[in-house]
Amino acid sequence: MRVRSPLRLAINGYGRIGRCFLRALQERGDAAFVVTAINEPADLASIAYLTRFDSTHGRFAGSVETRDDALWIDGQRIAVCHATTPEAVDWAGLGVDLVVECSGRYGERREIERFLRAGAPRLLLSHPANSAADVDATIVFGVNHRELSGQEKIVSAASCTTNAVVPLLALMDRELGVERALLTTLHSVMNDQPLIDGYHHADLRRTRSAMQSIIPVATGLARGVERLLPRLAGRVTAKAIRVPTTNVSAIDMVLALRQPADAETLKALLVHAAQDAWRNLIAWSDEIHASIDFNHDPHSAIVDGGVTRCVAPGCANLFVWFDNEWGFVNRMLDVIEYWHTLRDA
Repeated sequence: MRVRSPLRLAINGYGRIGRCFLRALQERGDAAFVVTAINEPADLASIAYLTRFDSTHGRFAGSVETRDDALWIDGQRIAVCHATTPEAVDWAGLGVDLVVECSGRYGERREIERFLRAGAPRLLLSHPANSAADVDATIVFGVNHRELSGQEKIVSAASCTTNAVVPLLALMDRELGVERALLTTLHSVMNDQPLIDGYHHADLRRTRSAMQSIIPVATGLARGVERLLPRLAGRVTAKAIRVPTTNVSAIDMVLALRQPADAETLKALLVHAAQDAWRNLIAWSDEIHASIDFNHDPHSAIVDGGVTRCVAPGCANLFVWFDNEWGFVNRMLDVIEYWHTLRDA
């Protein structure tokens, strides 16, 4: 029997998502994947320190060392580059099979393809591309991952919010018909916001202190939903509000339905999905919750039964929690795993 060698991964951009990605892979303990390279402009000592200690997800469960200008995780060497452009990294020389692009800096195809020209065989983006044409596929695992053929070079894992919303919208539309959807995201602060008022962004709201105010911001969620569920084009409206918490976000979904549904029907539908086809992606809880309860939760979305209801026979209001870091990186790993099986088929 042929022994399959591990898929060699590189992380480009070792910020919140990049570090969580490595942590999630380490916690899974999946020998089919190994991170062999990281490209991050920060110095090696800082990279190692922020790998070991994380204010949101706690101490790293394994060993973290630095020697020979490399990062060593559980005895495994990870080459570290400090380049600021894709071309400055010898991806082919590093022997990587796939680059996980976590810097969020590349949205247009001509920019993304710089990695391919520099020797990266394939890329998975941790953010949506500017348009559908800028990538070979945009994938929300559990919804459309089976559309992958294995021949793609550039794939986007969409966004954390899209991964939370799209499975639920797809389910509700299939079972009850979604006529209109109003989505309000309550999202934890992000690094495009300052701790104190300052000149950090062209959007004047984002010049205000992230930890002192609830701040409305622009969002491309509706466009992202329609990219994945084109049958809902023109039916989705979205708005986003940043709230002063460091992790775990929520979505308030108001859905106008074609078919009437009462609270019992709604719960039965969502509980069945959580226990069956999407048991690792969607969860239902009847407990009394605050957002911190879902820190480090790997699900894409957890429906809060206590504040999910039918407002009227044709109007449902779902309240959904999601760890915008941990849930998302676990879906990225799911996409990579499925994509890899296609290449080996």
